[in-house]
Amino acid sequence: MTDPSTPPTPSAFGTRHEQVVFCHDEASGLKAIIAIYSTALGPALGGTRFYPYASEADALTDVLNLSQGMAYKNALAGLDLGGGKAVIIGDPHTLKSETLLRAYGRFVQTLNGRYFTACDVGTFSPDMDLIARECDFVTGRTVEHGGAGDSSVLTAFGVYQGMRASAQHLWGDTSLAGKRIGVAGVGKVGRHLVGHLVDEGADVVVTDPYAPAVMALLQTHPGVRSVVDTDALIREPLDVYAPCALGGALDDESVQALTAQVVCGAANNQLAHEGIEKQLQDRGITYAPDYCVNAGGVIQVADELEGFDFDRAKMRATSIYDTTLGVLEHAKAEGISPSLAADRMAEQRMRDVGRLRSVYLP
Repeated sequence: MTDPSTPPTPSAFGTRHEQVVFCHDEASGLKAIIAIYSTALGPALGGTRFYPYASEADALTDVLNLSQGMAYKNALAGLDLGGGKAVIIGDPHTLKSETLLRAYGRFVQTLNGRYFTACDVGTFSPDMDLIARECDFVTGRTVEHGGAGDSSVLTAFGVYQGMRASAQHLWGDTSLAGKRIGVAGVGKVGRHLVGHLVDEGADVVVTDPYAPAVMALLQTHPGVRSVVDTDALIREPLDVYAPCALGGALDDESVQALTAQVVCGAANNQLAHEGIEKQLQDRGITYAPDYCVNAGGVIQVADELEGFDFDRAKMRATSIYDTTLGVLEHAKAEGISPSLAADRMAEQRMRDVGRLRSVYLP
C-alpha cells in the first residue's frame, strides 16, 4: 500500500504534454529528459538545463513545469513556436564533456525537428556548438558559428522592458530613476539587468550565493550595494523585487515578508505553488508574470532560425513592454491576477492559431 504521506511520483501522463523522452548514454554519463508540451504553434523551442538534481523524479518535475512554461512564453511572445524543455541530470562542472553533449545532440536529432534546443542554466553557447555537430535543431550558438550568442543579453533587456511597463501601470511613469530595486541573482541575466537599471539611475541592491559574481558586479558598478542573502534582500525597503535565479522564489514566507510593490524578474516558475499569485494580489503587489517578461532570450534565439540579426531581435524584444502592460491592464479590468491573465492570453493564441492546423496543406 502506498504511504499517503509520500508525495506521488510525477508522471507525464498526468499532464497535457505531447511527448516526453528519456535519453541515456551510459558511456558518457548522459541522463537527459526532453519534454514537449505543445506544438500547436510550431516546433517546440526551449533550452537545455544541466543541473545536479537530487533525484530523477525532481528532474522530471522540473522539465515538465519548464516545458509548459515555454509553451506559454512562446505563445505570449507572438512566436510561431511551441514549448519544450530538456534537462541533463548531473553537475555540469564535473560531468560535462564533448562526448556527453554530442550524445545528447543525437537524441535531439531523433525528434526530427519537433524540438529545438538552446542554452539554459548550466549550458552555454559553446555547448550548443558541440551539440550542433550531431544535430540540426540547435539555437543559441556562438556568433562565430553563425548563432545568436548569449541569449541572456536580450533576456535582461526584456525584463527591463517589463519593469518599465509595470512602473507605468502602477505609478503612471515608465521611469525607474530613483526607485530602489532588489536583484536576487547576478549571474548571466542579473548582471545585464543591473546594467540597465544603473544606467537609468535606479538605486540597486543585489545578492547572490556565489560571492565572486557579487564582487565582479560591484567592481563594475561601485554604486550598487549588496546584502548577505535573499531573505535580507526581500526585507529591504524596495520598490521593485527582481528574482533572477532559480524558480520558486515566491513562496508563502517570502510573499509575506516582501516590501516591494512590484515583482518583475528573470527567473522561471517564480510562484512556488498555486495560490501565491492570489497572496500577491491581496497584498497589493503587482506581479509581472515571469514568462511574459523573460521572453527576450527566446525571442533572440528564435530570430536565429531566420538568420540572426541582433538589431531586429532587440526590436522584437522591445514589444515585451507592450505585452506586459497589456497583461496588467487585462488583469485589472477583469479583476484577476496578472498570472491568470497571461495564461488566458497565451492559451487563447494557442487555440486560435493552433486551430488553423486543421486546414490541410500539402
